[in-house]
Parts: sequence; C-alpha cells; structure tokens
Amino acid sequence: MEIKTISETLSVSPQIRADEIQTLVDRGFRSIICNRPDGEDAGQQTFAQIEKAAIKAGLEARYIPIAGRVSNEVAAAFDAAMQELPTPTLAYCRSGARSAMLWSLSQSKKLTIIDILAATKRAGYDMAGVVRRLSMMARNHIRRP
Repeated sequence: MEIKTISETLSVSPQIRADEIQTLVDRGFRSIICNRPDGEDAGQQTFAQIEKAAIKAGLEARYIPIAGRVSNEVAAAFDAAMQELPTPTLAYCRSGARSAMLWSLSQSKKLTIIDILAATKRAGYDMAGVVRRLSMMARNHIRRP
C-alpha cells in the first residue's frame, strides 16, 4: 500500500483492500474516504466490503465516488467530509490522483494556489491542470464591497 501525505489531516493512496484496514489503524488513521466508484475494475473490492472492515476496526468511512468530471458539488462534499471525519484521513481511488484533485479543489478557499500545488507535488501529484479552476473558485469566494 503506497500512502502519500498531502497535509497533516489527509493522505491519499491507490485502491485499498479490506485486509489492509488494520495497517491503516496501526499507522494512526481514523477515517477513510473512497473516491473510486464500485465496479471500475474487475476484481475490485466494493466500498461496502471495505466499509465493513473499517467499521469493525473502529474507522469511520465515507463514499464519495468520482466517475467522470469532478463537480464543485463533489468537491464541497469532500470538504464537508474532511470537516466532519476524525483525522488523519486516508482518501483513495485508483491511483490517488482523483483524491488529490478533490483535496485541491476543496482547499481553494483556504490555501493559496501555490500552497495547494506544492502540497500535491510533494506527494507526487501534478495539479497544474486545475490551476485555472482553482483560481476561479478562489475568485468567486472573495467578498466584493
């Protein structure tokens, strides 16, 4: 399992399995967010299977799947989950990239674009492709007199 730290409260990884949940607990994680739709690949464990193992191990779990374009509403749902879930949290998808993108979009009103790009780059994810969107989201958040 390849876990990459994005921030103090969030790490991301490729798909996890139910039999890896105890390892997450042992590493100090308190919650997980699944950003991968069930059935994306043959043989992929369902969220229900992973959630069952997570709950049994004492982790909280959320299902926020991304199948196509990441909408602002999904980014807001991810941000809400990050506010509600105990941390640190592990978010996962096929490679970790969708989870890193969701985090980036969810932080557009809290961090500078430079800080967002630096955090994701340190974790091995290039979010340069969403700079324009981050800029627009941040601009829309600025209160105008």
